[in-house]
Amino acid sequence: MMDWIPVVFVIFKILVFGTVMFLAIKWHYDQGKKGRQIERRAVLRAAGKATAIFVLMLLLLLFVTFFVGRRLGLDLTL
Repeated sequence: MMDWIPVVFVIFKILVFGTVMFLAIKWHYDQGKKGRQIERRAVLRAAGKATAIFVLMLLLLLFVTFFVGRRLGLDLTL
């Protein structure tokens, strides 16, 4: 019985998250069709800024992780 508990929880989690993500995407898609027309250029610019910020933060996290790891004396050589 105990062996099935993680399987059931993972399947339940995937089903719940999948359903919620589908409904969130559908809601946003329907809101976009209501008449609020945003220029494509503005949307692309905002998406580009968000992507750039995400990549920079990811690189910062990588460098901070290696810095802290080296300060703690961990061997991080590939």
